[in-house]
Amino acid sequence: MPTLVITYDIDVSYQYFLLLVRRDPVETFELGRPEADVDAGDEESVADFDEYLKKYIFDPLQMMDTDFYVPQEKIDRFAANYVSGPSNYTSEQNFSENDGLRLIDDPMASIYSTKPSYLSGGGGLVSTLDDYMNFSRMLLNKGSLGDAFILNPETIELMTENHIPDNKDLTNFAMQGIRWAESSFEDVGFGLGFSIQTADSAEGSKGQYGWGGAASTYFWIDPQIDLICIFMTQFIPSYTYDIRNELRRLVYSDI
Repeated sequence: MPTLVITYDIDVSYQYFLLLVRRDPVETFELGRPEADVDAGDEESVADFDEYLKKYIFDPLQMMDTDFYVPQEKIDRFAANYVSGPSNYTSEQNFSENDGLRLIDDPMASIYSTKPSYLSGGGGLVSTLDDYMNFSRMLLNKGSLGDAFILNPETIELMTENHIPDNKDLTNFAMQGIRWAESSFEDVGFGLGFSIQTADSAEGSKGQYGWGGAASTYFWIDPQIDLICIFMTQFIPSYTYDIRNELRRLVYSDI
């Protein structure tokens, strides 16, 4: 039976809307998922956001283990999460004196065992490898999977284009000092919800797109060779080890 894992993201609030006003998107790139949370707000005018996702995405794609929390009957399948040292995700008092990983989120006492009051469109879903694979296959198939139609092919194409002006990468547009992963900004653009590779390299083809989570999780899709890779782990912060770059080099060295 698949293990339930989670991708962590920082809670969003009114400050995100201040960021939207404060930054010129043509001059500066700033990490955040405000567009996803704004989209979530739009959909909530039609129905509760979780019910909307279930009706129009999760059920059609048979993503039966994906939700904003883990119900009690599935909690024994929920993966623990760990941290390598003090961070903004925990406090020093939670650590033992032993070296190595420290437990930061015990499945049996996790905040994800109850439904949150705020349903973020930018982060916080709990899912499984099987469910995430179905979602990724839909993206690779340009918006559909089997009998399920989720998005128009033109929408997928728009989402997976680099929208940084003049096809530049994040080395030109990221804020000075910004860092959210161990990966370099070189040859990395940004689409609508995905990082976009802008040139061929040892780590994949031009046009590859994906995203990573705070707990070192990562997925990417390479439409040039019909490849999907989903890497699930439970380790915060994501930039401690060069896991993602090494994984991509390993995969493409065998192709």
